[in-house]
Order: sequence, then C-alpha cells, then structure tokens
Amino acid sequence: MLEWLHMFFLSFIPLFVAMDAPGIAPVFVALTEGLSERTRRELVTQATVTALLIAIGFMAIGNVVFKFLGITDSDFRIAGGLVLVILSVVDLVFSQAERRTPSGHIGVVPIGIPLIMGPAAMTTILILLDSYGYVITISSLLANLVAVWLTFRYSGKLLGLIGPGGAKAIAKIASLFLAAIGVMMIRVGVTAIINAH
Repeated sequence: MLEWLHMFFLSFIPLFVAMDAPGIAPVFVALTEGLSERTRRELVTQATVTALLIAIGFMAIGNVVFKFLGITDSDFRIAGGLVLVILSVVDLVFSQAERRTPSGHIGVVPIGIPLIMGPAAMTTILILLDSYGYVITISSLLANLVAVWLTFRYSGKLLGLIGPGGAKAIAKIASLFLAAIGVMMIRVGVTAIINAH
C-alpha cells in the first residue's frame, strides 16, 4: 500500500504541473466573464469531462496515432500553441458580442483542450504510462481532474471580489497571457525539433 501511494504521488506531481490548474484558473475566469453562475458551473463540468475523455482516448491510441501519422510531441505542442494564439487574438480584437466562439462550447475548446488537457499533459500521460502502468496513471489523472474541477468551480468567488470592471480588465490581460502561453508552446516545439536535427 505504501509503495502504491509513493508511485501515485510520483505520478500525481508531474501531471499536476503539466495541467497547471491554478495557472489557468485566471484564463477560465476571463473566458467565462459575463456568463451566469449556472452556465459557468456547466462549463466546469463540460471542460473536465472533455479533458477526461481526451486523456483516456489518448492513453488508448496516442502512441499508435503519433507513429502512424509521423507526428511528434513537438508537432502536437506547436499545433496546440497555434490554437491558443488564434483564440486569444479573437478575444482581444472582438468584443464579447462579436466573438464567433459560442459560449456553450468553450468548455470543450479551448478550456477542455488544449488548456486542461494540452500537449504537456498528454505527453506526461504517455511517460507515466510507460513508467507506472494504467492503474497508477488513471488514478493520478482522476485526482488531478478533481483538483481542476474544484479550482474552476470556485474561481467565481474571484469575480465577486473584483467586480465587472475588474473582470473585464483581467479578461484582456488573461488573453494576453493566453497568447503568450501559445507562443511559448510553439517556441518549445520548434526548439525541440531544431535540437533533434
């Protein structure tokens, strides 16, 4: 039992860092700014369920698909970065009324994927599978998703503290950070590809 807990802890920490729930909570608050509390709760559940399904699917066929298509984790990281950059630019350029992304689906993209279950988390899952097997990896994944759900679920209290004006300011700042995260993912992916050759 003690050995299992030790392996669980060793698998939980890297995945927690890769998913970075506290780090992306402000982005969640920004993306759901102006939505009702009920809608935000639904999006929290939608996002975590999406991340779970994507992770399970990726565990099942990730390595096979990557090898079949000739995709590396660096390619995957660059693609995820591009998605984040595009979404953040749309958020910065257009007002909330003009946004083309329907609020009912942002729980899937970009919150579920690639924010929660992005390239870093997916790559970490594949590494954990090789190191600890399915039981430990799935246990660690579920524990991390519970942490994500709780973090996002109670992020609304922040909105109550800062008010509508503060929420709009944070929304724009978070969009800039979202763009920066996307650029970072692209940079890391490109650097890895260059270093590999």
